[in-house]
Amino acid sequence: MSQLKLEYIWLDGYEPTPHLRSKTKVAEGDASSFTLDACPLWQFDGSSTRQAETKSSDCVIRPVALFPDPIRRNGFLVLTEVMMSDGITPHPSNYRTTIPDDPNLWIGLEQEYFLFQNGHPLGWPTSGYPDPQGEYYCGVGYKQIGDLARAIVDEHMDACLAAGLNFEGINAEVAKGQWEFQIFGKGARTAADQIWIARYLLVRICEKYRVDVVLHCKPFQGDWNGSGMHCNFSTEYLRTQGGEEYFHALMDAFEKYRDEHIAAYGPENHLRLTGLNETQSIDQFSWGIADRGASIRVPVSFVKNDYKGYLEDRRPNSQADPYQVVAMIARTISSVPER
Repeated sequence: MSQLKLEYIWLDGYEPTPHLRSKTKVAEGDASSFTLDACPLWQFDGSSTRQAETKSSDCVIRPVALFPDPIRRNGFLVLTEVMMSDGITPHPSNYRTTIPDDPNLWIGLEQEYFLFQNGHPLGWPTSGYPDPQGEYYCGVGYKQIGDLARAIVDEHMDACLAAGLNFEGINAEVAKGQWEFQIFGKGARTAADQIWIARYLLVRICEKYRVDVVLHCKPFQGDWNGSGMHCNFSTEYLRTQGGEEYFHALMDAFEKYRDEHIAAYGPENHLRLTGLNETQSIDQFSWGIADRGASIRVPVSFVKNDYKGYLEDRRPNSQADPYQVVAMIARTISSVPER
């Protein structure tokens, strides 16, 4: 038996999107055989996280996933969801419970973000702007990448892999100082859970570099790409049956619920979804084959495979709560009868 450091991680009640919170519990256990079931419920002061009033401030965090902590020795990351003081009723801020527990809904999320230091993106001059975008996407070299960024994103990738996340890759993005990582999950909640853990690890790593992770979808105006969290999705039916008729019915449903999707896809998305810089306008809906300027990108392979496979919703932004994004997509899919 040894002393284990359990980092309980939850989402607070800030709006329009929550912040990460965490605190550490030291417990006795064997790290080699420690499981989620060994993690007890824990309380926190909800009045300090906009989740309760001072006169009735107890909230409960319920463990839902466990990962090895790649930063602390003998540590685990305990992802939790917030419950009311009875430990049974989901808190209103708990959007995880709004996602159906569907193992056949597969989700891939592409998290874009900027790394900032001293008020401007890494690699930018201290005043003015860098050269126009074009050479930075998947760029290599000091001029394209600048200071620190490569070290941070590589360390983050290693940490995510060590934590056992379904981490699929990284790349420099279109704007200078902008990066992306990808998470895939089988099961409606898996990728969303792991995006939150990956975000947590990125922020923790950046603390020692005195670098901020900026998730805002358009941190500065001009001819620069904003940041998204593109959501790739498929169901068992879409992967195995599909068909052109079903696909068109699905796109009709996505158009019908356009406003509901936009409401769930992150704050200030009007700054990013302008119809420029690889986006469709926020007040329009479109789909297109290999079209990164459409609301839904349809891979060429999807069409060639008799309309079977996965689709990409390009509208969710980088600051969105992945639980809300996945829940909205799942509800829309469920509204369309399978042929």
